[in-house]
Amino acid sequence: MRLLRRTLKLILLLALIGVAVALYYVANPNLPAYQQPNQLHYLQQWSEEQRQTYYYTPQGTTVKGLRYDWFNALEMPFGKEKFARLDYLARFGFLTDPKQQPSDLNPGNLPVGFTRHQDSESGEHFLDISCAACHTGELRYRGQAVRIDGGAALHSLASTVPTLRGGGFGQALGMSMAFTYYNPLKFRRFAQQVLGDQYPQGRDQLREDFKQVLDRLLATAFNDWHRGLYPTEEGFGRTDAFGRIANTVFGDVLDEANYRVANAPVSYPQLWDIWKFNWVQWNGSAMQPMARNVGEALGVGASLHLLDEHGKGVAEADRYASSVRLHDLYTLEETLKRLQPPKWPETIFGKVDLPLASRGKALYTENCAYCHAPDPKPRDQRLAPARDPEWKMRVVPISIVGTDPTTADNIADHRFDISRLGWTKAELSRLDVKLFGSSLDDVDFKSISSAKGLAYITAYVENRAYQDAGIAPRQRKEMDGYGLPIGVQEKRGYKARPLDGIWATPPFLHNGSVPNLFELLSPVYERQAQFWVGDFEFDPVRVGYRSDEFPGGFLLDTRITGNNNGGHEFRDGCRQEGVIGRALSPDERLALIEYLKVLGNADLETQLSQAPVRPWTPGPNCEG
Repeated sequence: MRLLRRTLKLILLLALIGVAVALYYVANPNLPAYQQPNQLHYLQQWSEEQRQTYYYTPQGTTVKGLRYDWFNALEMPFGKEKFARLDYLARFGFLTDPKQQPSDLNPGNLPVGFTRHQDSESGEHFLDISCAACHTGELRYRGQAVRIDGGAALHSLASTVPTLRGGGFGQALGMSMAFTYYNPLKFRRFAQQVLGDQYPQGRDQLREDFKQVLDRLLATAFNDWHRGLYPTEEGFGRTDAFGRIANTVFGDVLDEANYRVANAPVSYPQLWDIWKFNWVQWNGSAMQPMARNVGEALGVGASLHLLDEHGKGVAEADRYASSVRLHDLYTLEETLKRLQPPKWPETIFGKVDLPLASRGKALYTENCAYCHAPDPKPRDQRLAPARDPEWKMRVVPISIVGTDPTTADNIADHRFDISRLGWTKAELSRLDVKLFGSSLDDVDFKSISSAKGLAYITAYVENRAYQDAGIAPRQRKEMDGYGLPIGVQEKRGYKARPLDGIWATPPFLHNGSVPNLFELLSPVYERQAQFWVGDFEFDPVRVGYRSDEFPGGFLLDTRITGNNNGGHEFRDGCRQEGVIGRALSPDERLALIEYLKVLGNADLETQLSQAPVRPWTPGPNCEG
């Protein structure tokens, strides 16, 4: 018996040690080191006032109800250092300025996109993650940093599922909150900072409110983990945006039977010129700017009231109430109209080789312009002034472009049961929603696609938000964007957007599966099957991020579902199965890249000379 007791004690001790070690690494995620740049350069894409408006205008997200002052008061799980200090948050990939100081728009001195909004009923200020957090990029080169406003973020934000391999912001935030709640000394320090003169009398209520938010965050992490909702790790600079929005709206809010596996991470697309596009989203599925922005806010965490605690529809007076902020979303949209594509900074990355770029321009005309060149059309003058053209976006079928189909397939194939909402088709016909390629007759409330379901929910949320804000129909028409309806189309393909400033948005393809432009212009067999993500160091020759191994990085494996790096391929043979152009020699690839550094920069483009275009001719066994 004594031996048995000793053995059991040893097993228990080893188990406790194992748990402690695991907990330590979960609470201290593996992150890249942060090196402050010698200097941060902005590329004069807009004014400083417009930049600050974009960085710190809230959109109505709530991060599970986390208060702004709570976030600033949180400590690291082990020690007294603040969780929200800039040098720590920068390790997740969030962007800061070495000269940054607290301001009226950013009183907590937080990274780009971390802002706050005040709840109209409670008066509480909630932490609000805005669109700037995911749509602002940065490139590093030899100690210099170049900010890409409206570019692709390279942070690790979305996942809350604990892992010993990577560093997710949600994972770290949850651990910081858990250690604060369960450690009496930490919670006392936290409460004293948050409550100030109201301590200790407000301590018990604060503890109760804090626990509710912590429980929501941990419940989300557990739900994501035990259901296996996000099996393809997103890592740095990616999220399964459509999948997460659908799981939030249809699963979290409506019915847990609606959860779907979201295994198609995408990179954050750049935002310059987006207001000119007739269709947005990677698969060209959305039309109206306000609907796009409301849907994004709901996916990031804006509150939405659809059902009561018993799963029944709430009273009509309360239905579709949300925390989305229409005036602020409109401010963001209008501010982005002033954003210019970034211009290659020759003093930092090196001068453009103009003769080489001239050769590249001919290659661009031959290989890229058909899909990527803008096709501006005048808008209906009843809806928009003549100065605002509309660019027709070509959505290229997967069967042609050949890139990873998972994102487009999930959006087309996933179905959700929304019958609890009690909608009727007569009711939906009165909404400002236009279906392209189908009709309301095709809608099945027990099996609706994510695009259609979100379109109709967004319509109701918009109607309620406009009503609550007291916005008149004429003003609403302007805020919706040229009086556009909430348009929906579902195509198995991806939008080929204009390539102005494309050099500033690595990694490439919709899923970030190709590390640099040189590989994107190469045959698939020359592309890296695995590469490391999370380092901001830029390669101005091949044009992409550094992709070799480094501490704290994320290994992107293109053999995993959703990560495939095939398609959009240049090699000899017929133009089929993802081959979109002839094979380019290494010199030709570099020439095309050199032109892409110039594209959209009128000062440099006017200095280019004309070079002959080499037409593509199909082989003897090719069609067309």
